[in-house]
Amino acid sequence: MKYIHITFLLFMSMIISTFFSSCENVLVPTDENLNTEDRLSKDPSFSEGLLMTAYLRVPSRSIAFDEVATDDAVSNNKTNGYLRMATGQWSASFNPKNMWDNSISSILYLNKFLTYIDQVEWKWSDLELNTLYKKRFQGEAYALRGLFGLLLLESCAGIGENGELLGIPIIRNFIEAEENFNIPRLGFFDSVDSIYADFDHALKFLTMDDYVDIQNPEQLPEGYSEFSVSSYNEIFGKRVNQRISGRVVKALKARLALLAASPAFNLQNETSLWENAAMNAAEVININGGINGLDPNGHTYYLPAQINRINLDNNLDQKEIIWRTAMSVSNAIERQCFPPSLFGNGDINPTQNLVDAFPTLDGYPIDDATSGYDENNPYVNRDPRLSQYIIYNNSVFKGARINTSLGDNINAKDATDNSTRTGYYLKKLLRDDINLDPVATTSLNHYNVHIRYTEMFLIYAEAANESWGPDGKAPNASYSAKEAIAALRKRAGIKQPDQYVASISSKEEMRDLIRNERRLELCFEGYRFWDMRRWLMDLTEPAMGVNITDVLYSYVQVESRAYNNAYMHYGPIPQREVLKYDALIQNKGWK
Repeated sequence: MKYIHITFLLFMSMIISTFFSSCENVLVPTDENLNTEDRLSKDPSFSEGLLMTAYLRVPSRSIAFDEVATDDAVSNNKTNGYLRMATGQWSASFNPKNMWDNSISSILYLNKFLTYIDQVEWKWSDLELNTLYKKRFQGEAYALRGLFGLLLLESCAGIGENGELLGIPIIRNFIEAEENFNIPRLGFFDSVDSIYADFDHALKFLTMDDYVDIQNPEQLPEGYSEFSVSSYNEIFGKRVNQRISGRVVKALKARLALLAASPAFNLQNETSLWENAAMNAAEVININGGINGLDPNGHTYYLPAQINRINLDNNLDQKEIIWRTAMSVSNAIERQCFPPSLFGNGDINPTQNLVDAFPTLDGYPIDDATSGYDENNPYVNRDPRLSQYIIYNNSVFKGARINTSLGDNINAKDATDNSTRTGYYLKKLLRDDINLDPVATTSLNHYNVHIRYTEMFLIYAEAANESWGPDGKAPNASYSAKEAIAALRKRAGIKQPDQYVASISSKEEMRDLIRNERRLELCFEGYRFWDMRRWLMDLTEPAMGVNITDVLYSYVQVESRAYNNAYMHYGPIPQREVLKYDALIQNKGWK
């Protein structure tokens, strides 16, 4: 046996020796296996990877649940970063809302892409297609760069330690590792102008509103009349439906304009800024048919009936959606948020504060003497959105009655680690046809929304009211702020005629209603955190809940909000960046 073993080893050594002697440097990669920067100009897929890296970094607002850091929600997960923010741990060194790293790196990737875009042969066999690829890719790159600039501006702009209203560093080229990263922040409005420039540059190439197949040359958009219909459809047709389009860029311009006009940044309350925001939002609304184009099911876009009707092969998408992610099969959000009796973690708990913001069915706030609100039956005769978005005591969900009253049941307030802390569970965004039972678990189609038309109605209403009052109209709109809000409330199921809206005559009353409607329509979609800050609201309102025993309702504080109103309306620059680069000025108050 020993002899056989030795013979085998000698035989294998001879084979290995022969192999290595016959192959030159077999374990050393040859040049063609080494990816260098030169490949960017030679390999279209490699170069496009820079663009796709930016796409992959676009955050989805609707699943972050940063409402936990506001008066709208708490979490039963004690390690939740937004809970830690709300309760006093938010700092320049601990910031779950930090957009710096993601935005800066994405901008650098896009700058590198734009450097090489003209050198790449995107379609070497067809000059027309090659030209069209360049046009679309340039439009996408400038649009995405503007988007990441906007995200950075929202999270980091503010009053600097020097007392000036500051924006962000503007980076317009790729910075090599050995080059200078010590770039100062521009003033706020200089930053806004730079982001507008990116969006406007994008619209020179993305002249269409959507990616759809056209049928004849007359449908070719501005700047594309020289190209064939077939070539245009291949590059700008429905197959690239989820890419950033002209309509998306216009919506982002409206979002940027609203930020610039908001009290936290529009320190002199210049009307022209509000007017600009209103007209930008109206331009997007008009693409969809004006105020009459509001999707009647847009406020429940997440329900199975709305998701299942999507058929991109037939150009059938939800009318409500301006931009969304691609579809994916999952049950993650349901597992996170279903009540524990339905095998969920019950993680996100709406507050009593939010519940009280829903009016009665007649449209009046619950504290209005004419509302008909019954404090002994607080969930009766309420705005239908309350039952659509929130599970309250004795709600029926997935055929099961959810009891949140104090007592010996798994869904009761504070019963287990997975039970609600407020007396409420989240319902919005969840598919009620998902099953989490371990013996029959299902996963189904989901997507996340980046922008929907409802936001444009709300931007228009807010900006038009500040510009021309409740009944005034933007020059490019046939509807007023009051009419835009009335349309949203009618869709929601508020009893018609909406006498409460009709009763409003002052800008101040209308402002309060618009802000409340924005709170309701966009709840749990990632807006409330920065809305409160751009409005300079009191950030310290505690999160409230309800204790229910028999038919008695008592309202209790669930969690404090340990923010400092002196400076926390603006987010911080990461402290490590300020320490590294002396050109960066921190926002006041942050350490």
